[in-house]
This record gives sequence, structure tokens and C-alpha cells, in this order.
Amino acid sequence: MRELTVTNRDCSQQLIKYLSKYMEEAPKSFFYKMLRKKNILLNGKRADGNEKLQEGDVIRIYLSEETIAKFRKSANSSSKTGPLKLSIVYEDDQVIFLNKPAGLLSQKAVLQDVSLTEYLADYLHEQEKNSRESMFRPGICNRLDRNTSGLVLAGKSVASVQQLSSLIAEHRVDKYYLTLVKGNLRTSRKISGFLVKNPKTNQVTVTKTADADGVPIETWYEPLCIGKEITLLKVKLITGKSHQIRAHLASISHPVVGDTKYGDPVLNERFRKRYNLRYQLLHSWKTAFPEIEGGLSYLSGKSFTAPVPKLFGEIIKGEQLTGDEL
Repeated sequence: MRELTVTNRDCSQQLIKYLSKYMEEAPKSFFYKMLRKKNILLNGKRADGNEKLQEGDVIRIYLSEETIAKFRKSANSSSKTGPLKLSIVYEDDQVIFLNKPAGLLSQKAVLQDVSLTEYLADYLHEQEKNSRESMFRPGICNRLDRNTSGLVLAGKSVASVQQLSSLIAEHRVDKYYLTLVKGNLRTSRKISGFLVKNPKTNQVTVTKTADADGVPIETWYEPLCIGKEITLLKVKLITGKSHQIRAHLASISHPVVGDTKYGDPVLNERFRKRYNLRYQLLHSWKTAFPEIEGGLSYLSGKSFTAPVPKLFGEIIKGEQLTGDEL
């Protein structure tokens, strides 16, 4: 018999999801069968799997150790990601906000990848070494492209992941980016369009008129400083779609500097030769929270800022671009 006690990180999820995380290789049909046969009990009573767990709930699994081991893939072990030191912007018992470097995936694309999620899992695993075992796996709530740097929001419990994800999905969190773009932009503006994604090439196109596959997008920008051939912009995502900022700015002839997918090859080559720049200069800079209720109400009205990467800062100085907000 195996006895598990639900931690505060595992609250607010259904029993069946908790069990699926504990024994990852077992199908849900197996758990439902074991629940019906009372081989799995919640607080000493029969359960159907839909119960929402609370801290302190006790789950008893009346299965052999061999059966449990067969269905457990990781046994909550560290993923041994290596020596990367997380750049933490803010952390408390419920959330952790990170400054992701360019070149690192937010989440795995294929099984062999090592992403920010794995580094975060190892970090939290180290924190929990001497505490009760938790089935919680860290949740990245906003994904950034591999070569986009900056602020990534993550929850340290099921409940905080759920609330953060809901706030972002409902467009209640204001997300601001810094970027360098080709050309001179002198006035703030909101631009609209329709985005179509090609899953085969992982590229998107932006059109002014709707078609069957297009989804509406809106992007706002404000010039912070104008250089000879580039502009430093503050960009606000009103909608949040794949590659939106990069493709939307390129569609109005102001592509992001360094962007090999949507950018200007001639301009990119100049910046590569001068600064050894090999990726787009797009940085998730600032997140501002609205008035919110619930477990994360203490974040109401607060904002968090991720410093720009060293190379981005060097290019801003090298191009003699300075802004009051930086």
C-alpha cells in the first residue's frame, strides 16, 4: 500500500489528474477501474476521480510496489538539466517570474529538448528535497519564441498556474516588449490585421482583410527613440498569437532587427557584422497586473520588469538610442 498526502502545490486539481501525474504510464481507464474496485481511496472513502483535491487529503493506493513502479516513469526525480542559473525577476510561495535568455525554448518541442520548463522543474525539486512529495509539475503560463528573451510567468502550484493562465487567456495582463525595428516610426499607433499560420513551415502571414483561416490580431507600439535607420519601440500585445509582433511589424515594412524569418536580410547582415547579432532583438520587458481576486490578489496593480540582455543593451548604446523608460 502507498499513502500520499496532498501538498498545497497540488490543490485545485481533480484526483484523476493527480493520479495520472503520479503514475504517468498508466491509462486513465486503469485509474477509474481501481477507483471502482476501491483499490484507490480518498480520505478512506470511495472516490470517482472527479473530486477536487485539498491540502492534507490522503490518497491510499492498494497496489503492489511492482505495479506502481511499472507505471512510474520519473518517480519525481530531477531531470538533471545542467548548470544554467535561472534569472529570477520575482518569486514567492505561489509564483516565480523568470528572465529567459534568447536561444532557450520555453517548453519542449521534441522529447530530446531541454527547455526553461526543465530548468524550473529542477530548481523547484531542489527546494522540495526535504518536504512531502508533490505531483506538481511547474507550469509556464506564457511562451516565448526560442530567440525571444524576457519575462516568463510561471506558477508554483496548480491553483496559481490556473489563475495566471486564465488572466493571460482573458487578455487581462498587460504585456510589453522592447524591440529594434527597421526605419523611423515617430508616432504611437495601434495596428490591426489577420494572421494565418502555416504549420508546415512554422511561419505566419499577416493580411489586412479576413479570410477563412485568418484570426484577428491587434498590436500597439510607441517609439522610444529614433536612430539613423532604426527605431527603439515599446510594443504592447493586445492579442497574443504565434510570431505576432515579428510578423505584424514586418507587414508594415518595419521588421524586427535580426529576425531571420521575417526581417530584412541586408539590415540583419550589418548588425551581424557589427555586433555578431544572430537572432531577433525582441525582449519581453514588462508585465502589469490588473485588480484581481482569489489566491493571487496580492499581485493586483503590480508590475514586473525583466532587464534587457547584455547584447541588446550594447546595441542600444552602440546605436546611440536611449529612452527615459529604460
